[in-house]
Amino acid sequence: MNRVLRMMAGLCVAVLGAGNCLAADAAPAGKPVKEFSLQDFRGKSWSFADAKEQKVLVLAFLGCECPLAGQYAETLRTIAEKQGKDVAVWGIFANQQDALSEMAAFAKDHRIEYPLLKDAGNVVADQLKATRTPEIVVLDQQRIVRYQGRIDDQFTYGKARPKAEHDYLGDAIAALLAGKNPEISHAEPVGCLIGKKLKPDEKSPVTYTQHIAKILNDRCVNCHRAGEIGPFSLTSYDEAVGWAEMIAEVTADNRMPPWHANPAHGKFRNDARLSDQEKQLIKQWVDHGAPQGDVALLPTPPKFTEGWQIGEPDLVVYMSDKPANIPAKGEVKYQYFQVDPGFTEDKWVTAAECRPGNRAIVHHIILGIAQMNGKGRNVGDVHSEWLTATAPGARPLVLNDGHAKLIPAGSKLVFQMHYTPNGVPQTDRSCVGLKFTDAKNVRHQVGTDQAGNRGLRIPAGEANYKIDAIHPFSSDMKLLALFPHMHLRGKSFRYTAVYADGKEEILLDIPRYDFAWQNGYEFAEPILMPRGSRLRCEAMYDNSKENLANPDPTSVVRWGDQTWEEMMIGYFDATPAEETKVVSKPSRAMEFAAAAAKQPPHLSPELKSLAKEALNSDEKLMAFGLELRKTVPQLDRVCWTAIEGDKLNIARVAQDPQITKVIGGSGKKISTSVTAISNYVKQKEPIVIKNLAEQKSLDMQFMSRVYGSSVHVPATIGESTGTVNFWSMESAAFPPEAVALLKEAAELLKK
Repeated sequence: MNRVLRMMAGLCVAVLGAGNCLAADAAPAGKPVKEFSLQDFRGKSWSFADAKEQKVLVLAFLGCECPLAGQYAETLRTIAEKQGKDVAVWGIFANQQDALSEMAAFAKDHRIEYPLLKDAGNVVADQLKATRTPEIVVLDQQRIVRYQGRIDDQFTYGKARPKAEHDYLGDAIAALLAGKNPEISHAEPVGCLIGKKLKPDEKSPVTYTQHIAKILNDRCVNCHRAGEIGPFSLTSYDEAVGWAEMIAEVTADNRMPPWHANPAHGKFRNDARLSDQEKQLIKQWVDHGAPQGDVALLPTPPKFTEGWQIGEPDLVVYMSDKPANIPAKGEVKYQYFQVDPGFTEDKWVTAAECRPGNRAIVHHIILGIAQMNGKGRNVGDVHSEWLTATAPGARPLVLNDGHAKLIPAGSKLVFQMHYTPNGVPQTDRSCVGLKFTDAKNVRHQVGTDQAGNRGLRIPAGEANYKIDAIHPFSSDMKLLALFPHMHLRGKSFRYTAVYADGKEEILLDIPRYDFAWQNGYEFAEPILMPRGSRLRCEAMYDNSKENLANPDPTSVVRWGDQTWEEMMIGYFDATPAEETKVVSKPSRAMEFAAAAAKQPPHLSPELKSLAKEALNSDEKLMAFGLELRKTVPQLDRVCWTAIEGDKLNIARVAQDPQITKVIGGSGKKISTSVTAISNYVKQKEPIVIKNLAEQKSLDMQFMSRVYGSSVHVPATIGESTGTVNFWSMESAAFPPEAVALLKEAAELLKK
């Protein structure tokens, strides 16, 4: 269904409801249909006499390349099989671009036994004033029109209900079989415009060869070519002319090419919008019958590497040796496949492209890097373990000259696969293509990080639920690209730069987030985020029944991997403001481990002296923390939290003042019922949290906005019982040697 949603976002019209009223271009109910004879793709002719035994004849206008026509093929096949004695179903193909061989392939792919007929010259479509695929015309036994329009109301413009609320076709059939006329005689169809035979004006000032081919080459054929995401090709005049009116409609409405950024904010090098001049040329071309023009003026077509948008990769890595088996139905939790590419030296990646092996069921792929030694994980302020990804609408990773991502020697690649069953058992063997450069060519190492908030809790029926997340920068960084991510309840998303002086700048505004098209937005020029600045992401959700894509408006929605759950992630690519030295600096935790391997670490005498008064004030705890950091460099925050009745008192905090602006400091009291830290006081040994983002409690989710891992040492200081807490921005920052030192440091605070 995800493929259908993607293309419906560009190909269909908005329809929010339907009633008895007829559209101006529909055949009126009660009108008899003139006898016709059409041939199927095997050459057999069909006329009304071939359905004389059936009380109802369903004429379904279909298209070989229309995603929604394929989606509903199963519905029509079920009707034909279950009600064939009383109901005849005929598929009619009026598109000029639908060849008989393509109709035969359509029948095979969808296991169709009912007749598929070619309406050459769209004669029958014109008689019935049919305009789209799929569009249904239901005739009674006297072959009088009793219903015309859509099959049901599941799909609308860029949205899809989890299931239909109104089964217009089923209701019409049931009424006629009961000897009654349908209560609803027309519901505006949703789908692709029928590619009718046009009459080209040879004197047109705009032609395909001189004007339109270049626009399609520059803007469309990267996706609309064989083997790519587009459901039909636009690489030749014969292919494009059948879609001419559809192209004019979707470009005029800005539905294609897909682009959702508010033009008032930000400039992006991958801006997909057509110019007003380009849209006007397309309109003029179609208004003049879509003439071909002088073939001598046809521009040189772009060259592509078959199967790849990034060109021929230097290396292709598959997720597994054998295809994965995906069931026909049910929930398929994320699948993980780890592959060792055998890298014995660092690899610098300039382009990467995830290729679904089976687009029908692959919703998204995220390619991560599993590192054995932590090398290259941190790129300035960016904690980067994500190499590239693909999702509906996403483009492959292609970095500017001098920019590259690092895969350290000895690393393994991890494919996170999200599958969506489509009703038929499937297999998949996806892969990634990588392009490399020499280390000497790298001036900027790129990392991918996120500002995310797992603490979302969207109330049932809430139409405007807002939540934010922040990523602070403690060193000068440059933002290169932004990638907002939500699920079906996502409504809008905004990135804002909050500078140290308090000034704010909107970097990207998505006023109407569309799950069907998950674009990345690459800045035309990098955005400097100085030390002390913050990247704030704000997301809005619609969990009401007015959101047609809402799986269940009666449920409270929390964070989850599946599309009927929700996410709030503001991904971004960034690089240090200063040019990168090709020798990657290890994480601070790795620096600690290397030093500990040479000489056992120990606490300094100065630390023991500072511990005596460390809990008297935040300033004195800061002095204690800075001294402790000389031995444990990965340490970013120290705090003392004490249990006071049913409250957890954050009594003392030592951390960067810029971080305090984001998550707060000392003096705050929180209910013990919503904190995990309150339970740690019962333990005897330190509690080590390797990845805060994976924790479910509200306090840990809140802290994961900034910090990656933590250690909590139960302690009784004076008359108070609580924990001494140590935090790092790095994940898995505290190996056993560090935990032992932190336990010893906490003991000093007791004395």
